[in-house]
Amino acid sequence: MHKMPIKPRKASKSPAILSHEFFIQNHPDIVSCIAMVFIIGLMIQATSSLAFTFIGIHHNVTQSPEFQDPNDGPLDVLYTYGIKDLCTIFYYCLICIIMHAILQEYFLDKVTKKLHLSKAKHSKFNESGQLLVFYLISIVWGIDIILRQNLLLNVTSLWEGYPHSTMMFTFKFYFIVQLSYWVHCFPELYFQKVKREEMSEHIQTATLGIVAISAIYLLNLNRVGICLLTLHYMSEALYHVARIVDYLDKDDNGSKGTHMASNSMFVLVRLGSIILSVLTFWYGLALSDNQIINVAEGNFNTKTVRLSVLASICAIQAYFMWNFITEQLQQMREQKALDASSKPKAKIDKKTVKKIKKEEKREDDDLPEVDQNTKKTLRTRAAAKAK
Repeated sequence: MHKMPIKPRKASKSPAILSHEFFIQNHPDIVSCIAMVFIIGLMIQATSSLAFTFIGIHHNVTQSPEFQDPNDGPLDVLYTYGIKDLCTIFYYCLICIIMHAILQEYFLDKVTKKLHLSKAKHSKFNESGQLLVFYLISIVWGIDIILRQNLLLNVTSLWEGYPHSTMMFTFKFYFIVQLSYWVHCFPELYFQKVKREEMSEHIQTATLGIVAISAIYLLNLNRVGICLLTLHYMSEALYHVARIVDYLDKDDNGSKGTHMASNSMFVLVRLGSIILSVLTFWYGLALSDNQIINVAEGNFNTKTVRLSVLASICAIQAYFMWNFITEQLQQMREQKALDASSKPKAKIDKKTVKKIKKEEKREDDDLPEVDQNTKKTLRTRAAAKAK
């Protein structure tokens, strides 16, 4: 017998080097190599100082041990902000890109393969998964700092002793990571091939995050800022939990409950954020005697700045609330249209049926007996066919 030669399988064509597709497919490895260059540079004496500029936390303002009072207990390492923070934000932005790729490849992609979601739902599920992890880490980290600084039980500490120009290591590192994460969202638009019509929403969220956190950081409003951020992240985390449950729960057993909890939390957080802001900026900081702008000391406590910040926070809360109400109304309209299309056709009223039968009887009475019998037979056949 003549054997047919077996054709070898064609290997998938790899993208051309330095092409867009090449960078998109291999961006985790490329970024990892760049991050490793800084780590290796830290080990070499000639480049260690330059590498540390990107990796380390700078602007240490801790007093020297000889100037520290021995009765004050252990030495607190304190930091302020400065220009070198931009280098640190760049490096940890690279780390955020790497962590994003790891979470996507080793967890989210495996889950979405089992769910068999559409392209639109697939991208939303990935977005919610990424943001949920970030929000949960930020919430735990934020609560830890709030408890350590005793900001929860001692509310007056939010404004007492302003300007809060010095921060503990974890406090400063928290804000560095926050800024790094929102900055990394911009290159991710390219790496994740986000559609143009979806870009505006991502850009708005990331820009708002960068602007808000930068203002908190530069105006030395870190204490009230971390409380507002933690509150906001709690609301957002619950929203993304509800969205993930919506995709996982196909029978709608738990999705309604999580959406209700998310909506309630959203409204409470908006209200809580406004109350906390009014308490701090309208009442607390207004009690201070030192109400002059002093950039060297980091003091920006003037009436104009306070009211501008308060107005900005209220405007952001109003913007969130407007989007929330718009989304709820749209969902209600969609649900109403869905219920209307699924309803069975309205049954004919009994009185109308009786009326029709009476009219048919009158018509039959006017006809001769033979025609009456013929008409009745035809109606019976028609009724039998209809059944």
